[in-house]
Amino acid sequence: METQMDVRPSPIAGQWYPGNAERLAASVDGYLQAAELPQINGEIVGVIAPHAGHIYSGPVAGHAFAALRGLEPELVAVISPMHQPYQQALLTSGHQAYQTPLGIIPIEREAVEALDKSLKNSLGFGLAAVRGDQEHALEIELPFLQRALLGRFALLPVMVRDQTPRVLQTLGLALSQILKNRKALLVASTDLSHFYPQKVAHQLDQEMLRRIAAFDPLAVLEAEAQGKGFACGRGAVATVLWAAQNLGADTVTIVNYATSGDISGDFSQVVGYGAAIITRQ
Repeated sequence: METQMDVRPSPIAGQWYPGNAERLAASVDGYLQAAELPQINGEIVGVIAPHAGHIYSGPVAGHAFAALRGLEPELVAVISPMHQPYQQALLTSGHQAYQTPLGIIPIEREAVEALDKSLKNSLGFGLAAVRGDQEHALEIELPFLQRALLGRFALLPVMVRDQTPRVLQTLGLALSQILKNRKALLVASTDLSHFYPQKVAHQLDQEMLRRIAAFDPLAVLEAEAQGKGFACGRGAVATVLWAAQNLGADTVTIVNYATSGDISGDFSQVVGYGAAIITRQ
């Protein structure tokens, strides 16, 4: 008798993105097909994408994930912030799989356990496993991966609360060790500035995107303390940049930027969204 897989129930399907499989597929495909990308040179190591409701950030996210169309990774590490009130520094899912209306994505427990062990050896603590979490920032990227990638892939989910360089650089190094010599991709999930007028948001977001494009994870983390740029997933971005550098990546290309105001027409308090592609020659 086949045992039933322990699947994390989605708290956002039907709210943050369509809950119907056909409508979700059509919606995501539309974002992917509408993306106009520059020439991307080199091998794609990872992407950076926003995580608001698809109606707001989907057009920008589509630019990141459109670059992945046709790829067949066996493992995708999605690194996001944790917006929910957990206190642990680094978290992962305690379930066996994530589910969207487009199907089930298994979590590769061996990769999770190897990462947890590496972190414990380096930091003295590892990944706190949570069940039934309400975090949207990681799940929101999954339908894009399901429509852009070929074949089945497994997931390595990590949600970041700690924002200190030591922890994030250690996490990035550990991730690179897990992913090296494998067909793998990195995804960093982040929005940019929150609730500034459009003109101010543009200034803050362009500075943050400049630091990301400079492939400078430490500068990304310092931007908020300096009041020069904001990103709720700055820890996820810094982690992925450090991991990508350890995997030989040398270029970050910003491929799209917009704000919620560009969709809603309300420019008084906007949220910024950016998309980037990380490559190695």
